[in-house]
Amino acid sequence: MSAHPRLKQELKAVGMTTLYFGIWLGGLVALKRLLLAEYHIKFHGLSVALVGSLVIAKVVLLLEHVPLGSWIRRRPVLLEILVRTTMYAVGVLAVLLLEKAFEARHEYGGFGRSLTQVFHHRDIDHVWVNTICLAAALLGFNALAIMRRHLGPHGLTRLFLSPSPAEGVNDQRPASLVETDSKQEHENATSRRDRRQ
Repeated sequence: MSAHPRLKQELKAVGMTTLYFGIWLGGLVALKRLLLAEYHIKFHGLSVALVGSLVIAKVVLLLEHVPLGSWIRRRPVLLEILVRTTMYAVGVLAVLLLEKAFEARHEYGGFGRSLTQVFHHRDIDHVWVNTICLAAALLGFNALAIMRRHLGPHGLTRLFLSPSPAEGVNDQRPASLVETDSKQEHENATSRRDRRQ
């Protein structure tokens, strides 16, 4: 694959992932704004949310290529989703705690002391809210990534943009996915037959 299509594919992946996290963080900012408006407190954070969604998108896309090991690969995919989500959420929490410690370093007389007092910081509740919201976003992203891997290119698009099957139909997948599976089964049967001969 030459550089131009690869760059186009990378930009599309970053753009779609940024949009996904931008929607989550935009929703979080909207909720904070609505809650704080009750107390007549102005809250501005949309620009930080947009930059944050771009950073999170790029980091998550890079970490998506890090293998978790053969032990995880032999387990149900739900375990991979949960392990990745937990790892990413712990990373988010660590970054947010370090940010608060850095912001409060003057109050506590240095970064080291501030880091030891970070759980007593006045904004610690905001850290927990942000971490919980981003953990939910990461859970959704990791589940969609596994589905995308199993369904193949454009599989999610076919799945979500296909009409619903009629009630009582056993196979609940879109026709395009059933056709793909039928072709794969035929290719597997042919290769088994060829190996026996």
